[in-house]
Amino acid sequence: MPLSCIVFDCDGVILESVNVKTEAFARVAEPFGCEVRDRLVAYHLENGGVSRYKKFEWMFREVLGREISSDELNELGRRYAEYAFEGVLNAQLVPGAYDAITAWHGCVPMYVCSGAPHEELTHILHERGLSRFFAGIYGSPPGKSELLAKVVKLADVDPATTVMVGDSKTDLRAAEDVGTLFYGRGDTFAGGTHPWGDDLTGLSAWLETLAAD
Repeated sequence: MPLSCIVFDCDGVILESVNVKTEAFARVAEPFGCEVRDRLVAYHLENGGVSRYKKFEWMFREVLGREISSDELNELGRRYAEYAFEGVLNAQLVPGAYDAITAWHGCVPMYVCSGAPHEELTHILHERGLSRFFAGIYGSPPGKSELLAKVVKLADVDPATTVMVGDSKTDLRAAEDVGTLFYGRGDTFAGGTHPWGDDLTGLSAWLETLAAD
């Protein structure tokens, strides 16, 4: 099977930034009480790849029992970015990520699709010297499935020969929605039908096998 395109999530796939963002969610929710904080953190961990704004909307609606105002949403988003940005900017690379990205650069088009806000995402990848490897970088909004569908359309590739590399169920659902292949980072995917690894040290070899079929 030919390999026509590779799409990476960012947090937990390129950068080891999941814990940084988890701590930022906890800090933002702390003033609302321990129960609210813990429920938001649990929801965040269960829904990686979902926009932070969607998570704050969920917190207000499902935990606090009311809709969040636009001013409240913007303020929580601002505080979250303040807490998380520096940590993400300095986060370590996921083992194997840089090797895979550089190995496949120039061979097939590569993209980033992330639940992080678009401007913040592009700034971080630029500052880390990684943006040059990608044909396009796309953050939220919209959601992950819509972003992945957009990439497949822009790249003019067959989804069946496109690989989504992700670390969350949101990433997997996007791949299933769009009809791409999937490679998972983390034991969330253990026992499933998709290839996965504790990190990305095995990704490039798997891609080579895929491209050779």
